[in-house]
Amino acid sequence: MAAAPRGEEAAAWSEEAARLVWGGAVPLQVHLHDADVTALPPPPPFLTLGPRVGYFPLLVSTIKAHFSSSLPPGVDTVWFEYKGLPLKWYIPIGVLFDLLCADPERPWNLTVHFRGYPADILSPCEGEDSVKWNYNNSLKEAAFIITGNSKNVMNMSQADQLAMWESVRKGDLNSYMNISTKLKLGPFEEDFLVRTSSLGSRQGSDEPESPGSVKPCRVPVRLYVRRVQQDLEYLEDAIPVSDWESVSYINRPFEIRKEGGRSYIALEHALETLLPEFFSSKATARAADPEPESTTPDSEPHNSDTSPGTPHDEKLASAGPQETDVAKKIKLKLVRVQGIELDMDIPFLWVANNLKNPECYLHVCVYVGA
Repeated sequence: MAAAPRGEEAAAWSEEAARLVWGGAVPLQVHLHDADVTALPPPPPFLTLGPRVGYFPLLVSTIKAHFSSSLPPGVDTVWFEYKGLPLKWYIPIGVLFDLLCADPERPWNLTVHFRGYPADILSPCEGEDSVKWNYNNSLKEAAFIITGNSKNVMNMSQADQLAMWESVRKGDLNSYMNISTKLKLGPFEEDFLVRTSSLGSRQGSDEPESPGSVKPCRVPVRLYVRRVQQDLEYLEDAIPVSDWESVSYINRPFEIRKEGGRSYIALEHALETLLPEFFSSKATARAADPEPESTTPDSEPHNSDTSPGTPHDEKLASAGPQETDVAKKIKLKLVRVQGIELDMDIPFLWVANNLKNPECYLHVCVYVGA
């Protein structure tokens, strides 16, 4: 009976953490690009809050209403940029802010374009429909990683699918919880020991576990690794990201297998396992015996981009001796999740359970000096 209060307290903390994550927002100051201004004087910038777990295309209708009297005629092809860098519409607003603003900029000054979509950099976006598709696809991927298949998501009723998407679009945590609990995608249990760093061949199939084995705990993780100056002392001095080639997008689950006893899995250990390329001699082992990246039933829009994620992943996974030597010299500068600069000894599974996004992925921004 003594354990009950602790369980209730943990549940209360988790509920509060979820409310803080869903209530988090980035203050935005949005400027209309000069080329789109057709009336004088130019319109003032638009001030708004961007939900951390939301997406930029979902803000377009309110932003367009503010600038409507100044826009040129024709078909809108809306996109956002920060310091000349087109922003990827399928990455959550909070993740983009944590990744691109080394020293948090408040309000975050962005430029909106209604013409000249950079199709060579960004994948096509058809507004809310594209964001909804991306969300549903990511949720199916997460379900596949966690349970070994996507049936629980694929078998959702149309009413539940619509209700879940509306809860995400509106930032309604209570409605989201009413639907998401039916999917049984969490929480991740905290009495596991680390077994392997990657899904491997067994995780990429629907084959049952061997007799006597225990089903592993698999955490969907998306990592965004940004390279900054090796000798950087102050974050405000970080060179801005000028193109997506300086960022590695890595889709790599964290697997844990249940064994006897309990184990404290720190964030540092999880990152060493997830990113062996950037942590000392583990890069050598990966180079000698590279493991496959995670695979899921459906493709995602990230891979359709001509920009960085997939090419970087392939290069790092098959790094040769020279690249490995360079990796050993890389220094970890900062780890950020949901705007929080995390200590490396924080329990990883607490982070995964309490700071994940609505599609059940944990998004981690990592700054490395290179």
